Amino acid sequence: MDTALVEKDLDITKRALAKVKIIAPEKSYTHKIAKDFLNMAESYYKDAVHFYEDGNLVNAFACVNYAHGWLDAGARLGVFDVGGDDQLFTLME
Repeated sequence: MDTALVEKDLDITKRALAKVKIIAPEKSYTHKIAKDFLNMAESYYKDAVHFYEDGNLVNAFACVNYAHGWLDAGARLGVFDVGGDDQLFTLME
């Protein structure tokens, strides 16, 4: 596993996490979904950092990509505002 690739993905996901804003109305079911998606992304990102620091690049790579997958899912679903950023996120259009 390439250290530079893991570091790149960690950086991209860190920037994506900083950009995400929940836009679903607070009392809506979609707000609950958005919070869950964001919690999953943050948890997987923390795991990725932990594995990276331990030198476990394979698990770090897997976790960081799961984290970003949750962010992309929320962006495509429309529960996150990502400012139209189609470089950090996979958007519908």
